[in-house]
Amino acid sequence: MSNSSQTNRRNFLKKTSLAGIAALSAPQLILTAATAPKAKKINLNSNDIILFQGDSITDAGRDRKNMSFNHPAALGSGYAYLAAADLLYKHPSKNFKIYNKGISGNKVYQLAERWDSDCLELKPNILSILIGVNDFWHMLNGRYDGTIETYRNDYIKLLERTKNALPDVKLIIGEPFAVNRIKAVNDKWFPAFNEYRHAAREIAQRFNAVFVPYQSVFDKAEKSAPGSYWTGDGVHPTIAGARLMAEAWLNAVKG
Repeated sequence: MSNSSQTNRRNFLKKTSLAGIAALSAPQLILTAATAPKAKKINLNSNDIILFQGDSITDAGRDRKNMSFNHPAALGSGYAYLAAADLLYKHPSKNFKIYNKGISGNKVYQLAERWDSDCLELKPNILSILIGVNDFWHMLNGRYDGTIETYRNDYIKLLERTKNALPDVKLIIGEPFAVNRIKAVNDKWFPAFNEYRHAAREIAQRFNAVFVPYQSVFDKAEKSAPGSYWTGDGVHPTIAGARLMAEAWLNAVKG
């Protein structure tokens, strides 16, 4: 091959590579940067029962009287609904049953109070939990007297109870997150709130769970649009923020 041909080929490959990068959307770039290339993922299998659990971020206005799986009203309007929609669209033959049992305002001890009916009796194969922002927020505003130790100990006890009842359940733990200087969130949150994030990561490691780094995802998202674009109050995602979360969650599974 002549020198000019080699040069032309290198230029072609360089342009092709740049075009591929340009084709990625901002959220795709954010998620690529936020997630390690060899991060552990959960395998999806036929007939999996997938359960989303947590507080208002997961609840997202779902109809709590609707006990159905795969039902729009029962799944709410947030990241759980968007992730479920993607899974059901891409895997029509796998017969997934997807539930959302998040409840607004919940802290870890409140998950524990309803865990038998809202988790263990459903016998999920995949259990996704996002909890922690209220454990801190409600303490900060005087509505709760819990501490970081309360959060950590309650969470560990909850997962020990879960694994005892469902030893084969696959766990996904979401990182509690907060976007600073957006309405409800201010400098008073930090650095104390970071301890809850770190505790969730440590607990995920302890129970061999896949960890979804939502704080990193939102931090990087602010490079493409202001925080108010992704969350209305610093805690609850906008439509775009819910989609961002769903993409991060979907990046934790494969099948």
